[in-house]
Amino acid sequence: MGSLLTTPLGAAEIVLGNLFGRLYFVLALVFASLPLFALTQFFGGVPGPSIFASTLIASAAALLVGAIAISLSVSRLVGKRAFFAFYVAIVSYLAVTIAVDVWLKNNGYGAPTPSGPNGVTYMTSLNPFLALTALLNPTTYARWPESSFTGFKGWMLETPVTTWCVGATILSVFFLSASIFTVRAGGLQSLGEGASGVPWYRRILGAAGKAGDHRAPRQVWTNPIAWREAAARQATFGKALAKWTFLSLGGVAGLVVIYLYHTGTLALNDFRYLLLASVWGELVVITLVALNTSATAISREREDGTLDLLLTTPITASAYLVGKLRGVITYLLPMLAIPLGTLGAAGLYSLFAGLAGLPTASTTIGLAPALIQIPVILPEAAILAPLVILPFIAFAVMVGLQWSLKSKGTLSSVVASVAVVGIVGGIIGVCGWSASANIQVIGPILAAFSPASLIYALVEPGSGLSETVARVGLLGARASLAIGACIAALCFSGVCYAIHANMVRTFDMTVRRLAGNK
Repeated sequence: MGSLLTTPLGAAEIVLGNLFGRLYFVLALVFASLPLFALTQFFGGVPGPSIFASTLIASAAALLVGAIAISLSVSRLVGKRAFFAFYVAIVSYLAVTIAVDVWLKNNGYGAPTPSGPNGVTYMTSLNPFLALTALLNPTTYARWPESSFTGFKGWMLETPVTTWCVGATILSVFFLSASIFTVRAGGLQSLGEGASGVPWYRRILGAAGKAGDHRAPRQVWTNPIAWREAAARQATFGKALAKWTFLSLGGVAGLVVIYLYHTGTLALNDFRYLLLASVWGELVVITLVALNTSATAISREREDGTLDLLLTTPITASAYLVGKLRGVITYLLPMLAIPLGTLGAAGLYSLFAGLAGLPTASTTIGLAPALIQIPVILPEAAILAPLVILPFIAFAVMVGLQWSLKSKGTLSSVVASVAVVGIVGGIIGVCGWSASANIQVIGPILAAFSPASLIYALVEPGSGLSETVARVGLLGARASLAIGACIAALCFSGVCYAIHANMVRTFDMTVRRLAGNK
């Protein structure tokens, strides 16, 4: 970007040229698929306008994502590794809107369909995948009839596809306009800087500029690598703000959900759904943060030359890698306290509510001849969830460190780490999810190997452990789940030790092979 600013190119030419130069391949791929999709009309059931409309939905989504990315690049508030934070934000937004859409339909706020109020909601026009579903599945995900509402509400619920395309285009124009006005003015980071060149937020906090001559002394741990890894991740205002925003919002949301259920505002099914959605979403974000943090821990130091300096010190490969692991885990512990604390608080509430004689869920499970009393959630969630999730996060961190050591740059290490953990976690999760409900005794043990299926079994034991509960009883299912959690914790810990041992053994060879790559 700096070299482009020295050319006679105008601001609009720089911004739009960068945008459409990067969108060319994506849009070409989208429109090149039109002939293939057109062939589906010969099989019936796919009208031509739907094919073109789906292309417009994809094009609007690509334009919006590209415009946001270009505006972040022009703002100069982000570095070359900020693509991962952008990716996490996009994935989180899509997941949240889909979860809210499901909740709205479950509570009767969707458009009427033959199977009930399972149609379009307010979230449909805000999510390209939901808009595409409304376009291609007009029967099972129907829109509201015409003239049901007026104004903007009617536009969102009656024409969600048009709303998404037009809204995405307007937002794209807004971001591009902001980029055009700021690209030659130093980016958005220059706004709010006084004569001293210190941003407004640092002036409010009484902090000096980034190039200040003095910083307050800090107490270093016994392992300086671990201290540096934990401290450097929250050394800037933006990182600290993002972390504490996540902690405050997540903690308050968890307590509010429990309080609303206690007061009777939330029904049992809604309480369990919101609990699952919030904990799952938080764990996905934390896992992605863990992968990004660990996958850039070594490759970043190789790029900036810090690794070459560290190799001249007496620190051993084992101490270096252990320090990286400890530092990243220490950085993640406050974030992990939110989903684990939410589950623990809900489990304790379920325990004390049962002891106090408050009502619990009562349902017929599988082949059971009589009603089986099921707790709101299993109280042992406060113990079993940390027992599995902490080793799983450590496993993700070790995978990220391994690829960070082997890769030449941060981009390749992050992509490889996400792919490996995603594939492994996906396979284990799908197998555990299916086995937990359909295989007695062994199913709950397998479910504990995936944090997703484990949390589902803890929150929804009636459906998540249905076969074991029906055949053996609830106590037997809980015992199997606890045994599986212990085995899973040992397995993840063993894998972490094996990865660490292999990295120590090949550390010198790998570092020498990649020496000089920046």
